[in-house]
Amino acid sequence: MIVDTHTHIYTEVFDADRADVITRAHEAGVDILLLPNINLASLTPLSNTCRTWPDICYPLVGLHPEDVREDYVEVLKEIKKSLTPASPQGRMSPPIGIGEIGLDFYWDVTYRAEQLRAFELQLGWAAEYHLPVVIHQRAAFNELYTIMESFRSEALTGIFHCFGGTAEEAEKLLSFPGFSLGIGGTVTYKKSTLPDVLRNSVPLDRIVVETDAPYLSPVPYRGKRNEPAFIVEVIRRLAIIYDTTPAVVATRTSATVFRLFPTLQFFCLNP
Repeated sequence: MIVDTHTHIYTEVFDADRADVITRAHEAGVDILLLPNINLASLTPLSNTCRTWPDICYPLVGLHPEDVREDYVEVLKEIKKSLTPASPQGRMSPPIGIGEIGLDFYWDVTYRAEQLRAFELQLGWAAEYHLPVVIHQRAAFNELYTIMESFRSEALTGIFHCFGGTAEEAEKLLSFPGFSLGIGGTVTYKKSTLPDVLRNSVPLDRIVVETDAPYLSPVPYRGKRNEPAFIVEVIRRLAIIYDTTPAVVATRTSATVFRLFPTLQFFCLNP
């Protein structure tokens, strides 16, 4: 079994061939796709995708940091309705987690304060509903770590998505025992320092695999639209890094996903 813990196949770039993309994923051995939300507008296509393929696609809800604006409080109120089973919108099955949330100060810090507060509020949802979180971070490590420290007593669980940092950063993030690092296509890039960081500092049982499709395609598909089937290239590279087989990587990373997302295990065992 392979679990792609982070894919956005509900977005419009997959509208022309979404069914084919899911078929190719299944043929590649990918059995489960976790679909983190982006913003309020994406809830409908996210819901439609999960309703059409309920046995493979599982939703998460949240507000991506790059989509945080001055109206974030109102937007979050609407998104949070999806967490309530009796939601009048009836837009989707109950989400299995909160995501994609976090901080991103790489391109723009106009809404820095709003991002910080939105992140705190959504971590609060995770604590309130006892759901895991998928966390995005770019150019904001210190701020993210400070906020995470303030929630340490909540014993949150989840994934630090698209990890590409240093050994020191990995150590700090893994000090949160309920979290693992999401590893995607960047681990296959020629100039990536990630293989050495993983090999020397991160146990195999503390990572999960992801594509972030349509972004960050692994070698040999770099420059093309990413899709879940390509995750096998990530797994092959990890097998080399950890001196094991792709089958072992797939098995152990999937086991970690089920540990982090207990609701997912329930749905898979009770279709």
